Amino acid sequence: MTVDWSRFQRPLPTWFADAKFGIFVHWGAYSVPAWAEPTGELGTVDEHTWFRHNAYAEWYWNTIRIDDSPARKHHLETYGDAPYDDFLDAWRAEEFDPGAWCDLFARAGARYVVPTTKHHDGIALWDAPGTATRNTVHRGPRRDLVGELARAAREAGLRFGVYYSGGLDWSVTPHLPAIDTFAGVRALRPNDAAYAAYAYLHVRDLIDRYRPDVLWNDIEWPEAGKHDGALGLAELFRYFYETVPDGVVNDRWGDTHWDFRTSEYQHALAAETAPAWENNRGIGLSFGYNQVEDSRHLMDGPRLVRHLVDVVSRGGNLLLNVGPTASGAIPDGQRRPLEELAAWMAAHSGVVHGSRPLDGAVATASDEPWVRWTRTSDRAWAVVDAHGRVVLPARADRLELGSAALADGAPVAAHVDPAGVAVELPGPSGMPVAVGFDVR
Repeated sequence: MTVDWSRFQRPLPTWFADAKFGIFVHWGAYSVPAWAEPTGELGTVDEHTWFRHNAYAEWYWNTIRIDDSPARKHHLETYGDAPYDDFLDAWRAEEFDPGAWCDLFARAGARYVVPTTKHHDGIALWDAPGTATRNTVHRGPRRDLVGELARAAREAGLRFGVYYSGGLDWSVTPHLPAIDTFAGVRALRPNDAAYAAYAYLHVRDLIDRYRPDVLWNDIEWPEAGKHDGALGLAELFRYFYETVPDGVVNDRWGDTHWDFRTSEYQHALAAETAPAWENNRGIGLSFGYNQVEDSRHLMDGPRLVRHLVDVVSRGGNLLLNVGPTASGAIPDGQRRPLEELAAWMAAHSGVVHGSRPLDGAVATASDEPWVRWTRTSDRAWAVVDAHGRVVLPARADRLELGSAALADGAPVAAHVDPAGVAVELPGPSGMPVAVGFDVR
């Protein structure tokens, strides 16, 4: 049956276009072993190296099935040949405080939160239909982790979304074949009608229980479910929009429908030319908590600010991942840059939220000095990672130089320079600063 997916196209809801920043949360049984090789960013490592030396701790169950992988060696040395589901029973979430999480996320400037509800290991973080006891309500934490986080997010004034792995579920894959290439991802994902119905009922249940503002699917949708009949993907989209009229869906459902495109680290960067897009990445190299990562692999506050502003300046949203420990603590190496971002956003939220890219005819980005531009109403903002006298790549005749001021309103001296606009910026503070101009 051919489906006319174009009928789901509609204007992007303003809340999502204005949000600019969200928090991803990858938390699961894989947070117990919390182990991966910090190989590199997705998109910078060849695929054969990537899968055997996978930097994603949430792929632990797959990586330990590759015989000559270091993860397999680590697993045998640390846990013997214990089955993966032992980690579900060892997962306690005893320090999980969803209110404290969401307070931190909100202070850091996030406008929405998207936790994993079922990752590729097939373990549901709510009492999902058809999972029997293989979920966090009946085993491990013995809590509806999705529901608790949904309530806390909304109490903190944040929108709430759900991540769901529709394309991979290793618990329903016969004989658990190891995936070691991107072609293997496509070939080994379940596509039968039974799994398509299973996944449909899961997402339908998530909609009914939690009214998510974002449906964030991963790694495609089963082929047998891409139809317009009962239990089909078209019906799922229709039901979601009827239930949550200003909800949005991402682009990982196959060649069907989406409201926004996604890139991941350095992978699928072509998506960043779409009218609406979102870059997702971790603070480190993994989404799930990886105990092997240290300061060499984790973004610090200044780098996080630069990445956020770079994405926003080009018209995107950033979905930044937090990977809690099995106990539910946010590790210091992830908390610290979020706290630094929170301090920066306390003064600079207006440079980010609700902004749009500045017309390149007015000013352009630069890496030496590092400068990115956003626009809010009739105000152009240069976010600059430099101090003292800095020449901005901008047309002086398009900016009111006498209006130059920092985000807190402090005036800034600005003058015409042969290379653009020269400004005198305070510092060094260790963080980028923003200077705004009225646009002519």
